[in-house]
Amino acid sequence: MPSTPVPPAHRRRITSTAVGIGIATGAYALSFGAISVASGLSPLQTQAVSLLMFTGASQFALVGVLGVGGGAVAAVLTAWLLGTRNGLYALSLAPILNVRGVRRLAAAQLTIDESTAMALAHPDPPAASRRAFWSTGLAIYVLWNLGTLVGALGAAIIDDPSTLGLDAAIPAGFLALLWPRLVGRTMWAVAIAGAVVALALTPVLRPGMPVLAAGLVALAASWLIGRRS
Repeated sequence: MPSTPVPPAHRRRITSTAVGIGIATGAYALSFGAISVASGLSPLQTQAVSLLMFTGASQFALVGVLGVGGGAVAAVLTAWLLGTRNGLYALSLAPILNVRGVRRLAAAQLTIDESTAMALAHPDPPAASRRAFWSTGLAIYVLWNLGTLVGALGAAIIDDPSTLGLDAAIPAGFLALLWPRLVGRTMWAVAIAGAVVALALTPVLRPGMPVLAAGLVALAASWLIGRRS
């Protein structure tokens, strides 16, 4: 059966919302680009991270761990752990998007918090859900990478980017990404537990490892919540 078309007014609302989300999210990329360069990555390396990794929390985690002297292994593991949620998103989106071949790879790259939320927020008709996913993912991808480029080049022309106090922007960026997700007592409890574990382990572990431990707390909590439900 042919899919039900999306009314023009509905298409316009989806597109305008997607662009608005892309602009708001792209603003975070300005700070990411600057933070990444201040943490020791070159502008080219910074841009590669945004082009290939493309998940804000993981990117901030990667450069945050590297910036405080953590090893590459801890940085990569922390970024990977935070990015595993995108794989869960893909499971719920697969029957909606129904893509094959190259489009499947593109969909995997664009599966992030915002594109998933938009797709699930417009379930009827299914074509609207697909339009919401692709328009949001593409808008954020373009503007996130543009913001990264501007931020990285801006920090690169400064002799010592660390003088800008960008180390404080890393936790601020994490809080900005985390705050909208703290809905309900369970999420608050998980966030507080992770913070307590990270603070307790900071004096005894190498830089980067406390963040990884906090991520493991969140992963364990997710598994327990899933079993109960």
